Amino acid sequence: MIVLGIETSCDETAAAVYDGKRLLANVINTQEIHKRYGGVVPELASREHLSFIVPLVEEAFNKAGVGWDQIDGIAVTRGPGLVGSLLIGISFAKAAAFARNIPIIGVNHIEGHLWAPVFEYPELKSPFIGLIISGGHTQLWLVHDFGKYTLLGQTFDDAVGEAFDKAAKMLGMGYPGGPVIDKLSRSGNPEYHHFPRPALKNNNYNFSYSGLKTAVLYFLNSLHPDEIESHKADIAASFQKAAVDTLVEKTFRAAHELKVPRIVLGGGVASNSALKIQMTARTESKGIELYIPSSQFCTDNAAMIAYVGYRRLMRSESDGLTFSAEPSFHGLSLS
Repeated sequence: MIVLGIETSCDETAAAVYDGKRLLANVINTQEIHKRYGGVVPELASREHLSFIVPLVEEAFNKAGVGWDQIDGIAVTRGPGLVGSLLIGISFAKAAAFARNIPIIGVNHIEGHLWAPVFEYPELKSPFIGLIISGGHTQLWLVHDFGKYTLLGQTFDDAVGEAFDKAAKMLGMGYPGGPVIDKLSRSGNPEYHHFPRPALKNNNYNFSYSGLKTAVLYFLNSLHPDEIESHKADIAASFQKAAVDTLVEKTFRAAHELKVPRIVLGGGVASNSALKIQMTARTESKGIELYIPSSQFCTDNAAMIAYVGYRRLMRSESDGLTFSAEPSFHGLSLS
């Protein structure tokens, strides 16, 4: 079975072709228009998806060496995400499925991230702890098996990627904040200032980042502009360490307490260099397997959607043409 995957949940338009053994194509267009506004503008995101989805699917077909006649099913992100963006991908996928008379399935974006490492780590097997971290999500999952998941914890307020964006804005840096803070932090001292680690000591697996964001604001307000400028790298590194420490501690606490020997990272923040260093060091010392996909599979992509769709279609699952976008989609099989 050859599956076309489509992803349009936020500001990446993506298409992929997967045949169950090989990823034949994986193309992504990251929308640049939002940089001038310092964040994603939903209406603009929808328009960009509308402009790019057809040429991206054609590019994916060209790279895969296939045409519509060889596509046996379509997998498309159903949610969570921006409703307008989701509807672009879903409408295109439904029209194609109807025209070709092939099955279609709506995929949970989070489930895609949980399984994104399989393209580079085909040996990945369950159970594992999945940490999904991005501008919209900070969640910790126990993956029992494909299709069977337990949500262990999530953020009470800001997602970690959102906190990076806001900290970068306060420091007068660009958008998205994660990459610019990560780059600047490499030349800074992470011990320059101790920012709080909200929710770190709570006896659960939940996260909180609004307090860290506020602490950065108050600290910057206490400094002279010249001091901020001369210590910008130190402040960025100190903020990043606080954000990363919480992610690492909560993840390893879950792995230890639940006796799970594997950890998977997914989402855009999984590309953070400080996080990778800390995670790698801890897993090596604890004898835990660590799976972090490369950047093309950390960011929103259609390969992970095609993979999940393929497995569900192979189980004879299908959503027909009546489903719609669900911006707060919780369609994972929780145990």
